[in-house]
Amino acid sequence: MKKVEAIIRPFKLDEVKIALVNAGVVGMTVSEVRGFGRQKGQTERYRGSEYTVEFLQKLKIQLVIDDDQVDMVVNKLSEAARTGEIGDGKIFVSPVDEIIRIRTGEKGSEAI
Repeated sequence: MKKVEAIIRPFKLDEVKIALVNAGVVGMTVSEVRGFGRQKGQTERYRGSEYTVEFLQKLKIQLVIDDDQVDMVVNKLSEAARTGEIGDGKIFVSPVDEIIRIRTGEKGSEAI
């Protein structure tokens, strides 16, 4: 099993969710996060004063999937989240040793 984490632009959430649900993903966790990468923040104006917003708002999507779904999920996620501009985000894939559903005690793929 693999854990896929994606940092995306907030306005792309609906497109990403629809793409993943249509691909058969049964659940995901979404968190609001802030950060910066190559974008290095942005300059804003407020009442004539200029200031820099160093940490930009993003969304973090986390899902755990079977190994055989990784390429398909990463492709769907990339296509749905892409704008072609700097700041589109990143996708991280890491191994998951064990999953346990708290309510039933199910383990492994059954717990997904």
